Amino acid sequence: MSAHYDYALDPGFKVLLASAGVRHQDVLRRAGLPEDLLNRPNVRVPADQFFAFTHAIQDSVDDPLFPIQLVDNASADSFSPTVFAALCSPDLTVAVTRLAMFKPLIAPVRLDVETSRAGLRITYQWHDSRVGPSPFLIGSEALFVVKLARMGTRHEVRATEVTLPEFPREREAHEAFLGCRIDRGDQLSVCFCPEDAKRPFLTDNSSMWDIFEPQLRKRLADLEGSASFEARTRAVLIEALPSGQVSVDLVAQRLALSSRTLQRRLRDEGTSFKAVVRETRKRLSLYYLEQTQLSYSEIAYLLAFEEPNSFFRAFHGWTGTTPETLRQSLRPNA
Repeated sequence: MSAHYDYALDPGFKVLLASAGVRHQDVLRRAGLPEDLLNRPNVRVPADQFFAFTHAIQDSVDDPLFPIQLVDNASADSFSPTVFAALCSPDLTVAVTRLAMFKPLIAPVRLDVETSRAGLRITYQWHDSRVGPSPFLIGSEALFVVKLARMGTRHEVRATEVTLPEFPREREAHEAFLGCRIDRGDQLSVCFCPEDAKRPFLTDNSSMWDIFEPQLRKRLADLEGSASFEARTRAVLIEALPSGQVSVDLVAQRLALSSRTLQRRLRDEGTSFKAVVRETRKRLSLYYLEQTQLSYSEIAYLLAFEEPNSFFRAFHGWTGTTPETLRQSLRPNA
């Protein structure tokens, strides 16, 4: 299986590696990556570099319990939108189905989900790569899906069967976390009993899923190259605006283009970078006003305005009214 996507390297790895007594610069250098990579905004790398980074973590962290500590200390607010959307599911079966749909956004792997009378089975197929996944990465994925089930149900869910291509160091500790023995197999697979597969998620939130799904589908289409440059630019802006990163140079870099090429492609589609920024801000402002309780100052910040008055002026230019008036008309009881 091959793919041409790229994948996020979370800046949170700096803290996690530091907690293990390892400098993230040393890990990046070992992986053949720039030492300042995790200091850059919205970093994404191809599969080879993604896998190389996880190999470097494994080679740099001497603690065999690090994968367990990494997963066990995870909290919902530290997850990507893809994983958070899975937590909004009604049960584990739906959660891993959604995770399988959007997993290509965050890692070079495909999840095959199978349900039967025996329960739920998730099998992992890694993308073709010169490097390939590290045992650290494979083992962490097994631990993570069990952690996901526990976070959603608030129940001590245990896997019923786990297979790994090779046994982890401190195998007994890993088996204690997973709740079952680990067997050797060609592929990573994790199974759950029917009762746990259908156990209700207390984190179920259909409204949040309705918000996440179209954005995630659009991002997936963008990665597959089927979207227009306007849509691809808008998808990057949606992620970048809260950090204040709205320059054409940054967006072009994320799309692996020069700024001149991006502007030419947008011009060929009958628009401009400035117009896409304006339309993206307008759409997001309407969404925030209707769907959230965010204050006007918070909305201004998320749209990368330097101060609220700039947002108010821009909003009036877009709609001919004020944010407060529009919010009251959209949500009379707000």
